[in-house]
Amino acid sequence: MADDKRGRDKKADDEERRQRERELEEARDRANEPEPEPVDDETGEELGDLDEAIENQDYPTTTDELIEAHGDREVETQEGWKSIDEVLAPIDNERYDSADDVRNRIQGLIHRG
Repeated sequence: MADDKRGRDKKADDEERRQRERELEEARDRANEPEPEPVDDETGEELGDLDEAIENQDYPTTTDELIEAHGDREVETQEGWKSIDEVLAPIDNERYDSADDVRNRIQGLIHRG
């Protein structure tokens, strides 16, 4: 290919097209990766069977409803094992719109120590 403006433009266009194709391929590869499991950041432990129970809870829900449904389940805190009733006891009756809201609240409380 001659080293003229048209040749340089075509070469630049081809490189841009290849770059877009690489980015699309990388995005497709990332989309196929499995989602990471929810993990308790400080201890590396999951919330155990409570995690599944939280996922199956009807939302929106409240702190009182969570305690009524799952208050006897235990999670590991910085001070040892505590029931959800004990963990949520200092919380007023808050509203939660999703399992992630509940999970984040519980994890925040068990890490406060």
